[in-house]
Amino acid sequence: MKQTTAVLLARRPGRSFVASDLSIGTIDLPELQAEQLLVRNQYMSLDPSTRGRMDPGEKQYTTNFDIGGPLDGSAIGVVEQSTSAAFPVGTTVRHRMGWREYAVLDAATATACDLTKAPAQSWLASMGQTGFTAYCGLLPVGGFAAGQTVLVTGAGGAVGSMAGQFARILGAERVIGSAGGAEKCAWLLDDCGFDAVINYRDADFGSELPALAPQGLDLFFDNVGGWQLAHGLNNMKIHGTIAMCGAVSNFGTQEQPSTAVLIETVLRRVTIKGFIVRDFEHLRPEFEANVASWLASGQLIDRATVFEGIANAPSGLEGLLNGVNLGKALVRLSD
Repeated sequence: MKQTTAVLLARRPGRSFVASDLSIGTIDLPELQAEQLLVRNQYMSLDPSTRGRMDPGEKQYTTNFDIGGPLDGSAIGVVEQSTSAAFPVGTTVRHRMGWREYAVLDAATATACDLTKAPAQSWLASMGQTGFTAYCGLLPVGGFAAGQTVLVTGAGGAVGSMAGQFARILGAERVIGSAGGAEKCAWLLDDCGFDAVINYRDADFGSELPALAPQGLDLFFDNVGGWQLAHGLNNMKIHGTIAMCGAVSNFGTQEQPSTAVLIETVLRRVTIKGFIVRDFEHLRPEFEANVASWLASGQLIDRATVFEGIANAPSGLEGLLNGVNLGKALVRLSD
């Protein structure tokens, strides 16, 4: 095999990403060298962070995509050729060479996935970087403790739905979410165990939040930024904590709030902590053991919205950024 189908960056997106910013093409596959694997990808992850990597310039924690070059990201697949004794043919591995049907990668960058603990989809969702992000943002970053009132924005998405469920399982007094649309809100309430959910598309978030948390918020897990961050900040308890996971509102067209709202960090003595999940890799074994147990017991709901085929990856990403997915967004690349 000399080439594989891949998703390429066709142009730098404008203020709002559209599927035509990407194209489907082919890229070369190098010959396997020592300690390398040829992997047939089964699923790839759609993540909001992919949008930020399409802009020019370098990020402090990753690299950006080149026009005409392939995208990359989390994927899971089956080893079809191997020059590494640690990963024989047939091993299921997670890696960072998604957005293509086949990938050649260094064995050192692959992680074997035990499908007796969780199915392949879950190794990209609750058991993958998605769940790990929620776990780290909630615990070492947010300092979560049982009995707290927790707000999660973007709660209908992959990380948000995990963060809210982890807080519930670990003993939160009250878990409040925000999500766009009645279906997401009902899923969070009925299946995921949230105590209350604000449909930000149909309700006044700024008015609803204080009614749902009259004593204020201990911990705010923010995936959205913008006006939801501003309203959350206005409802923090004294000495509360905000775990800043992302700010998908930056990629939309809505006017952003003034930085004047940050005076609330002084008045309420609020701690705001941004984080990159790779800083907490030492917690990975603890995380995987806990989440595997929660999945097995039925305490944790792991739901995915799956787009079929690599040709639908660009529209899948556009849908993700517009909030169409419930839970984790994935693309199925092969059986």
